[in-house]
Amino acid sequence: MSTPTLLVRDVPPRTAFALEQGGVHPLLARLFAARGIASAAELDDGLTHLLPPAHLHGTEAAARLLADAMTQGRRICVIADYDCDGATACAVALRGLAMLGAAPGTLAYLVPDRQVHGYGLTPTLVDLARAQAPDLLVTVDNGIASLEGVAHARALGMQVLVTDHHLPAVVDGQVRLPEADVIVNPNQPACAFPSKCLAGVGVMFSTLLALRAELRARGRFDAASQPRLDALLDLVALGTVADVVKLDANNRRLVAQGRRRIRAGRMQPGVAALFAAASRQPARASAFDFGFALGPRINAAGRLADMTLGIECLTTDDPARAAELAQMLDAINRERREVESGMRLQAEALLDTLMPEGEPPAALVLFDPEFHEGVVGIVAGRMKDRLHRPTFVFALGQDGWLKGSGRSIPGFHLRDALDLVSKRHPGLLRKFGGHAMAAGCTLAEEDVDTFDAALQAVAREWLAPAALRRQIATDGPLPLEYFTVDTVQRLDAEVWGQGFEAPVFCDEVEVVQQRLVGEKHLKLRVKHQGQLRDAIWFGHAEPLPARVRLAYRLSVDEFQGQQRLQMVVEAAT
Repeated sequence: MSTPTLLVRDVPPRTAFALEQGGVHPLLARLFAARGIASAAELDDGLTHLLPPAHLHGTEAAARLLADAMTQGRRICVIADYDCDGATACAVALRGLAMLGAAPGTLAYLVPDRQVHGYGLTPTLVDLARAQAPDLLVTVDNGIASLEGVAHARALGMQVLVTDHHLPAVVDGQVRLPEADVIVNPNQPACAFPSKCLAGVGVMFSTLLALRAELRARGRFDAASQPRLDALLDLVALGTVADVVKLDANNRRLVAQGRRRIRAGRMQPGVAALFAAASRQPARASAFDFGFALGPRINAAGRLADMTLGIECLTTDDPARAAELAQMLDAINRERREVESGMRLQAEALLDTLMPEGEPPAALVLFDPEFHEGVVGIVAGRMKDRLHRPTFVFALGQDGWLKGSGRSIPGFHLRDALDLVSKRHPGLLRKFGGHAMAAGCTLAEEDVDTFDAALQAVAREWLAPAALRRQIATDGPLPLEYFTVDTVQRLDAEVWGQGFEAPVFCDEVEVVQQRLVGEKHLKLRVKHQGQLRDAIWFGHAEPLPARVRLAYRLSVDEFQGQQRLQMVVEAAT
């Protein structure tokens, strides 16, 4: 891995001062100002400050569609996706519709098998859903690009409500929307919703809020007796963080509210069971837990097994069944880690052939017939992190097509790059979609070299040499008075994540001692501002020079009831 450049975030002094005057702790004022927070009012995470669902285009029409279906006792089938966002969105839909009065026996769900059905509402999946005789299909975290599937469902007499957050399909250079009865998606052309970063689960939650307002207007209940949909926010928080969407103000409020309920012990049995399976404490729940402990266990089901396991875990009200399913998910996740480890070694061997002189190309495209389709995205992310290059990893699908998953770096919009590749090479990509930082595509095995050359050409055009050097944004030195357990607790009380990154400080230190622990972690004793401190660099085995500049997070190491501060190293220069 190349040595990164450590940058220090700019802190607008007047903004930091204004935040302090508004009652924000001085350290937090500096951190928030560096992340674009302009006033203390923006930090209020109360539910009343959530963006009104009526501002999300399509929610009112969706509410009427759902209210009519529920009133008439029609069958509703939720079409889920096979990742954590899709699973939590499905659970929120099923639980929320039941809370709002859907009759018993009228709700069902279906989730595609990644390797058999592919992504989204395909015609094949519609035929599978038809066996449940649904009147209305509700997609969650998918559907915006399912042109053929939606058309097939409508032709069979089903109504279709699409709730999604992905970008629409582009056909012959034009944005094409599916001909669904209603579409709710902040990224559809007609939508002016300020938060374009809603995860699929956030879109579904907003749709339920609109449905509750519609049912209230119809006299089903009043404001005092209406169902408390905030009981679903633990699921919303989990799916939002696990999908790595930007934590803008609206998403931070959703995550903060969900985490608060979890810390207070108010969560679905499945969420509690996942915390137990991951050996994490709900009372100290963090975004890190959602993204790196619970989320991967849900995702593992969609990668290597059947996502119905994850959805059942999140929808069951039986704690014993939830615990059983969480243990199954934990076992699948361990298997996923083994598969990923093997694939990573294969990918690293391929890299050696691509970099005979040690310098990686502007973009990486990796394929091996032995790669597993379920973990290509994870491996792409690992390779992207290692070499700081846009990376696609392909595996051979059961249908004979190559299925690729890509991860990108700042400054390279991966989905737009795929769009340009498809225009320059018509017919090369069978289908594609995604976001700026993550995308997927399908192509023929014989075309992988053409795709490689085409993606590299776009990368060379779009990425200046400076963009190909890894940079880590830091918050500069941490003043001596803040090296306390209280500081760690204060930071842990905030919501950090994608687009609102957790604080990383940087300081010059003298390395006094260093040794390997667990064969791959560097344990350090350093002198910092005249004080001896403990530090650890996970996953790093190379020794450091006597003097070095560390980028680090501050954490508390608990052992045998004792709390000790330590620096968790992110990088060194």
